[in-house]
This record gives sequence, structure tokens and C-alpha cells, in this order.
Amino acid sequence: MTVNLSPTKFLLGCCGAAILILVYGSFAQISPSLVAIEVFATILGLFLLGSFKYRLDKNALTYGMGIVIFATFWPIWWPTSALKQSLAQEGTGALLSFFGRHFLTLHGLDHLFHADTMLFILGLTLFVCVIAQTRLLEEICFAVLNKMKGNVVPTIAILTGIVSFASGILDGVSMIGLTIRILVMILFMSRAKDDAVIYVVMVSTVVTTVCGMWLAYGEPPNLIMKANLHPHLDDAFFLRYCAPAALASYFVVAFNLRKKLKGRKVDTENMDILDAHAADVRFLQAARHGEVLIPTEFVDHHKEELGEHYDAIEKGLHRGEPLGLTLVKEKIPQTLRRKLLGLYLSDNLAEELDTHYEHAARGDKGTGDEWAAKVKRTFRSMHKDKVRAQRIGALAFIPFIGFLAWHALNHEVPLFLASFAGFAVAFTGIVLLPKTRSLALHEAKHEYMEYLFLIPLFFSISLLQKVGFFDRISDLLHHGINAWGPSHVAYVQYMGATVLSAILDNNVVADFASHALHDLELSILHLFAMAQIAGYAVGGCWTHIGCAQSVVAYAFIQREVDSGYTPVQWIKAMTPVILEICVLMIVIIYGEGMLLEFLH
Repeated sequence: MTVNLSPTKFLLGCCGAAILILVYGSFAQISPSLVAIEVFATILGLFLLGSFKYRLDKNALTYGMGIVIFATFWPIWWPTSALKQSLAQEGTGALLSFFGRHFLTLHGLDHLFHADTMLFILGLTLFVCVIAQTRLLEEICFAVLNKMKGNVVPTIAILTGIVSFASGILDGVSMIGLTIRILVMILFMSRAKDDAVIYVVMVSTVVTTVCGMWLAYGEPPNLIMKANLHPHLDDAFFLRYCAPAALASYFVVAFNLRKKLKGRKVDTENMDILDAHAADVRFLQAARHGEVLIPTEFVDHHKEELGEHYDAIEKGLHRGEPLGLTLVKEKIPQTLRRKLLGLYLSDNLAEELDTHYEHAARGDKGTGDEWAAKVKRTFRSMHKDKVRAQRIGALAFIPFIGFLAWHALNHEVPLFLASFAGFAVAFTGIVLLPKTRSLALHEAKHEYMEYLFLIPLFFSISLLQKVGFFDRISDLLHHGINAWGPSHVAYVQYMGATVLSAILDNNVVADFASHALHDLELSILHLFAMAQIAGYAVGGCWTHIGCAQSVVAYAFIQREVDSGYTPVQWIKAMTPVILEICVLMIVIIYGEGMLLEFLH
């Protein structure tokens, strides 16, 4: 049982502590090391107060501690600051100039907390959530499933390959939410056991993080690395150094999925009408109800109405039975069945669907198909809107990629223009569908809220840089390279980033660790940057809180598959895959190190 600590009391306590620190700092010297200790305590608190019995809202934690960290930084910085000297010479005009330069320009805010990156993530989240409402991925998925004649392994291999590619360009958090729902649908239809379903959901985190690290724009930590080490990390760096590791990691995932799912098959010739038209069902759900739910999620929402039948219905869905057929088999009253089918899909189809499943339960296939034909006609009536949305969504990639290219050629062009341009065009495809439009914006808001806790952390790390903390880390790095060589130190850095990202958030690890790489020779910097990117990507998948994708996947497992699934079970199941990728990274890092020595 968890105990939720009061965010209000914590914030008030932090304000009180900040006042005491400011008072103490006015007559005594504060060591810069205290800022580092407070930042580490904040980062560690995210893990401890997000994983065990006592919980605290992560926004309250980071914003509260941000106040304390700034209060500690102020007495260290202010006495010798250029601003204090400027105020003495120029008066209040110097303060206005300072405020305008650092707080009213994108460049100034970018130095404080990666404002351009945070805005890009916002636009990208909006863009992907709109694209998701076109149901393009479901369309592709079931086309592949039919092409593969229902064979699950090649279908999932192709789907995860598509998602791996897309995750390098689009937001991995949005991608995993959509991906795991499609994979779970296929696995339930193939009658896969729950342990296999859980495993696939878990390794989807690798697909959307490690396999997506081939380019900077899909993963926020990559954008942070790119911003911190500009101009040394460009798109060519990611394609040259990170793409091989991403591709190799994909084959590790594909190999493990093949072992887990070998022999699984979906009977595509006798597929349920709603499964066969999955994209149409979800498009209709969004347009009519403003929400998109797979059957297991839907019955969870109506658990009280189903009463004692809930457990049997849930088991039936996990065996791959269609929702309507399960309701009939469990002898749910006709009135309730039709109400639920109307809520799941559409009121005007509830009677037809229920009659279809009644005939299917009796084995009267021919008569049932007559009723199913009416459902198909409704899907065809929605086809025009769906195709229109998909075409506009596809066109939206033109301005998105165009602005990315412009930013790559001229770094003065803000990165966030690309994602907002893509969103603006894609949004016109669903703007005339009010409930779909509201759903996309609601999902984007919900997903972006997961990133807001990072702002005070990024600000705190900027303060650490001001007090010279990263200069000491850089000195240690240079000493290690001189003593042991770049390959050994790069792999140690990879393992360090992996372990840190397993217990912390990989966005923070990316921002924190990249500051120490600035003074390295370019070729060595590229090796170390690649090792660090791979490390925080792999580590983010190792635990249930290592990255945003892991948080989403773990919550889905607990909600839809096994409510008693524990963090220890997650770590135990993920460790073999993580170790295989770590062995792979030995080959890649030491291979790059040998090439580096050869070229020198």
C-alpha cells in the first residue's frame, strides 16, 4: 500500500528552507558543493519517492527543490556576479537588460532550461497525437498481418521495425502508447499467454528508445545532448555513430520476440468484424465518443456494471474472443449488452452488432453475416473522413521535415518551428471532427505534463555549471582517458549512464553527463557521446521508471494485464535483453575505439 505525501506541505517546507538558506548565506559562506548535493538529492528523490511506499508528486518535488537550489546558489553567485557590478555602475537599467536578455529571449531561456527543446517536445507531442487519430498505424499493422497470413512473428517484426524508424523522428512516448495497444490486440487474437503479452509490452520500450536513437529528434534526451554539445553533434553524427547501435539493438529485440512468440498465428480468414476493421473502429470511437479503447480497457471502465461477470469476460478477451461474443457467452442481459456495444462503438450499430454476435454464438454464420454487412456500410461511410485525415497527416511531414532540414543547416532557426508546423498542417485533417479534435489535444496535454517536472531540473543543472561543478568532472574524464585509453573509459561511461538512467530519469542523465564532454577532442567526443546516448537509452528501459516509455508501459501492464505485476518482476524480465545489448555495445564501443586509434 502506498502513502501519498502532501505536495502543498512539501512546497511550503521548501520555501521555508529556502528562506533559512538565504538568511544564513547573507552572513556566512556557502560551499558550491552544497548545490551539487541538493541536485543529487532531488534526482535521487525522484527514484525513491516514485518507486516505494511513500510517494510524492514529481512536479512538487522538482519545483520545490528548485526553489531550495536557487536559494543556495544565490549567495554563492551574487557577491562576485557581473550583474551586481553592472547595477553599481549603471543602475536599474542593467537589471532590465539582464532580465530581458535571459528571460525574454529564446536564446536566454534556452540556456536556462532548454526552452527550444521543451517547445519542440510540446509541438511534437501535439503533432504525433493528431497523427495517431488518423489510425494510420493500425491500418498498416492489419495490412501487414493479412499479408503475413496471420503469422505473428513477422508481423510484429515489421511493425516494430516501422516504430523503431518512426521513433527516431517522432515522440517515442506517443509512439509507445499507440504501439503497445496494437501489439496487445494482435497477441490476444493469437491467444498468447499473459506472460508473453507482458514481455512484448516491456520490450516495446527498447523499440521506442534504444532502436529510436538513430536520430536526434524523436527522443528528448537526444535533443538535450545535441543542444548541449552543439555544434559537435549534428545529424551526421547520429547517423554515423548511433544508427548502427540502434539497428543492432533492433535485431536483439527481434530475436527475443521470435523466441517468445514462435508459432503464434491469427486466423485472419475468420477474424471478428471489429478486429478486421480495427482502424475504422478506432476512428469511429474517437469521432463518436472522444476516446479510443481496446476491449480490455473498455471492460475495465465498466467493471461495476458487469459485476460478477467481469473476471470471466476479462479472461475471454485475453483468450482472443471478441467483446460482443464474450458478452453473449457470459449471458449478459440483452439490454446491457446493447448499451455496452453502443458505448464501445456507436448507438446506431448496437442492435446490429449484438444480433451478429448472437448468431455467431449459435454457430449460425450466414445470418450473422447479414447483420455484419450493415456494420461494414457504416465503416464505409466514415472512410472518406479517415482517408482525408490520413492524407493531410502524411502531407504534414513535408513542413516538419523541411524545418528540421533548415534548422540543421542554420542552427539560429528555432527547432520548435518544425514540430509546430507539422502539427498545424496535420490538425486541419481532424479539425472538423470535434470529439476527435478534443481527444488529440487532451492526449497531448496529458503526455506533455510528464515532461514539466524537467524544467526545474534543467535549471538546477545550469546553476551547477555556473558554480564550476562540471569542470571537475571534465578533469576526471581527461585523467581517465590519459591513464586507461578512450575505449575503456567510454565503456565505463556507457555502463554508468545505463545504471544511472535505470534509477533516475534518462532526460536528467543526458543533461547532467553531457556537460563534462565539451573539452574533448572531436573524435573522442563523438565516441563518448555515442556511449552516453546508448547508455541512457538502455538504462531507461531497465526499470519501470527509467524513462517515460517505461512508465507508460508499466502502467499499462498493471492496468490491463496483471494488476499485481511488480518492479522486481520487470527488472528480472528485462535484464537478459539489457545484458545482450550491453555485450553488443562492448563490440561497438571497442570497435570504434580501435578505429579511432588506427586513424590517429
